[in-house]
Amino acid sequence: MSLRINDTAPDFTANSTEGQIRFHDWIGDSYAIVFSHPRDFTPVCTTEFGAVAQLAPEFEKRNTKVLGVSVDSVDDHQKWKSDIAQVAGVPANFAMIDDTDLAVAKAYDMLPADYYLPTEGRTPAHSATVRTVFIIGPDKKVRLTMTYPMSVGRNFAEIIRALDAVQKTDGKPLATPANWVPGQDVIVALALDNEKAEAQYGPLDIKLPYLRYAKDPA
Repeated sequence: MSLRINDTAPDFTANSTEGQIRFHDWIGDSYAIVFSHPRDFTPVCTTEFGAVAQLAPEFEKRNTKVLGVSVDSVDDHQKWKSDIAQVAGVPANFAMIDDTDLAVAKAYDMLPADYYLPTEGRTPAHSATVRTVFIIGPDKKVRLTMTYPMSVGRNFAEIIRALDAVQKTDGKPLATPANWVPGQDVIVALALDNEKAEAQYGPLDIKLPYLRYAKDPA
C-alpha cells in the first residue's frame, strides 16, 4: 500500500555519500525531502540533481534536509557528483543513499507497477524508481507526496513552493489557495469563526461564507 498523508515515514538505515544514516535520527528536528530517481549517469536525473544542488541554500533557509534515493552504490554516486557539478555549476553537497537492494524504494513504494529485476544487465527500465517526492515533517509524518513518470523531470521550484505552503499551514488553522506563493493571502479554516479569525489574523476578505482570506502571517 502506498504511503499516505500523515503516515509515519518508514525508518531505515543505509549507507550514503555522507556515511551511514539512520533516517529518523538524520531528520532530527528538521523537515526532510526524499526523492528517488531511476539511475546514476542518466540525463534527466543529472539535471534534477543539479537543480537540487543549486537550491541547497533555499532548503537550508527552510530548515529542510534533502535525501536522494538511487538503486546505485555510494561509489557510483561519488563519481556521478562530478557530472552533476559540471551541469549545475555548483557541487552536489546533499546526501545520496545506496539502495541497491531496493529496500527504501519498496518501503516508500517508489517502483512502477510492472517492475522486474534481472540479476544481470539491469537497466533503468528494469528497476526504474518513478520520480517520487516526499516532504516529511520533524515529527516524521508524511506531509506531501508527488509522483512523476520516469520520462518527466520534476519542477523543483514547485517543490520549494509546496514546502513553503506545508510549513505555512503546518499545525495552524490555515490553508493556501491555488497557485499560492509566499506573501499572498491565505485561507482561514472554518474551525475559526469570523470573530476569532480576525482576532488571530486581522481583517478578513470574505469571498464566500466558506472562503475567507487573510493576509499572509509572515
